[in-house]
Amino acid sequence: MAVFTLQDILFSQGFGTRRVCAGLIQQGLVSVGGAVQSDTLAEFDTEGLQFTVQGVPWPYQERAYLMLHKPAGYECSQKPGMYPSIYSLLPGPLRTRGGGAAAGVQAVGRLDQDTTGLLLLSDDGKFIHRMSSPRHHVPKVYDVTTKHDIDATQVSRLLAGVVLDDSPVPVKAAAAEQAGTHRLLLTLTEGKYHQVKRMLAAVGNRVEGLHRSQIGSIQLTFELPERHWRWLTVDEVKALQASPSK
Repeated sequence: MAVFTLQDILFSQGFGTRRVCAGLIQQGLVSVGGAVQSDTLAEFDTEGLQFTVQGVPWPYQERAYLMLHKPAGYECSQKPGMYPSIYSLLPGPLRTRGGGAAAGVQAVGRLDQDTTGLLLLSDDGKFIHRMSSPRHHVPKVYDVTTKHDIDATQVSRLLAGVVLDDSPVPVKAAAAEQAGTHRLLLTLTEGKYHQVKRMLAAVGNRVEGLHRSQIGSIQLTFELPERHWRWLTVDEVKALQASPSK
């Protein structure tokens, strides 16, 4: 059993600073069990807790599981160099969630600053490891725009495996589907440094644009605009955790 004040509960869920959370409660915008709450220091057991904020139902999330539509020009780093951090797109409470040296949500793997698309984030270390470890073979789908025409020979080579300069073992695409003269849908189950760009270079082509559209069973649609994020549903998290491993 974990008991926290209502203000701290809202803060942990990313509804804003503690002052903003207190304001939501004091304005009568938060209900628990159908009863409007006005006391910021009222305590509740978080196990199975359901509440509403501004009329929207919300189940208490002990762990954070998020998806973000990453735009170009952002780094997947807490300490970015030339570009802003993707963490600046998240509310402060999610960046400091939990406290301690490893506070806040962390990206599940990374996307280059010029790559757009689906990024998962969590404060659950086991989930992060399962989603990012190559031994679990979680498929990730990339929509690749190339400089030169894609041909059947290049697709065949990507499926058969190409040798990259940091490993003598050929790296294979799990799937490769030509979607246009300069467009390829590429599915990978591991995440080497600049892997897509290096694989295309190995078959004599060049990546001009790169967008990750899917991780496991989770697809990114444009209902979630660039720069925006949302919590994963319970069913989505379960589906990801149940992704087959080899």
